[in-house]
Amino acid sequence: MKGSSGKSRAGAVRKAKNKQVGSGGQGRQALEGKGPTPKAEDRAWHPAGKRKAAQERYAAAGGKGRPGGKVAGGGRGSSAPRGASGAARRSKSGDESEIVTGRNSVVEALRTRIPATTLYIAARIEMDDRVKEAVKIATNRGIPILEVMKPELDRLAGEGGVHQGLALKVPPYEYAHPMELLDEVVARDETPLLVALDGITDPRNLGAILRSTGAFGGQGVIVPQRRSVGVNSAAWKTSAGAAARVPVAMAANLTQTLKGLKERGVFVLGLDGEGDVSLPGLSWADRPIVVVVGSEGKGLSRLVAETCDAIVSIPISATTESLNAGIAASVTLYEISKLRAAGE
Repeated sequence: MKGSSGKSRAGAVRKAKNKQVGSGGQGRQALEGKGPTPKAEDRAWHPAGKRKAAQERYAAAGGKGRPGGKVAGGGRGSSAPRGASGAARRSKSGDESEIVTGRNSVVEALRTRIPATTLYIAARIEMDDRVKEAVKIATNRGIPILEVMKPELDRLAGEGGVHQGLALKVPPYEYAHPMELLDEVVARDETPLLVALDGITDPRNLGAILRSTGAFGGQGVIVPQRRSVGVNSAAWKTSAGAAARVPVAMAANLTQTLKGLKERGVFVLGLDGEGDVSLPGLSWADRPIVVVVGSEGKGLSRLVAETCDAIVSIPISATTESLNAGIAASVTLYEISKLRAAGE
């Protein structure tokens, strides 16, 4: 601004021409932003984005692998070694390896020739038969053996983990496909006896069911892809090594999988305390069977219950409200095994 003398007045500000009035013109570039916010599933770091990527990998594998994992191998009859999961405890190096802990679990994993990469053994460990066998198998297979102090094993086992002085580094668990699992059972000329889990989220229940399935002649367990427990460290530990011998298949949709099994001639039995068929003397024991176990709180979901050919109940004392899912599965498998043996 100029005064009457034609000179600029001190302190005045010379304004630039073509500027828009208001703050928007002063910082338009800063206010432009980066465009609309991407959807959650389009953000790679978001849980929804990770689920989407896992589902895409699962679909690309033809439904034969674990979402986010490797393509599935065979069941017990497969010549390829099955993968194992010691855990949701991932190794700290950033790879996908997992840790199996406990003497029985480690020995069973080594016996089944899972492609382990490292055997960890505690310094000054008491050398019982299981430890000696683990060391012998690892030595014969050329698996590196590392002697570590107890705090390192505690770290590998994770909070609350029990390692008993042994830990084994293994690849992620490889899930079978439900229909391929059935094909393998039929190819061995066996009468199928499978267990399907509906809404089971406690890994200890899964471990107990794996153990019972192996003990009473079952050939595999089916878990749904969503809202269900997977084979992790707690399941592996509870199974006492049965997870290395009993195949676990993953179903993208449990209801559709059960319908597919029915089309193949498998009889679907749901377990529920209000079932109208009593377990003792079950007349369908000699048929191909899949036993469906629901969660302790909610039981069988509606769609799954409607898919079942029969709902079976286990007679219990009136003073007991219900049975744990793992125990219910064990009692049912024992009864079917007993009836099959009696009919031979």
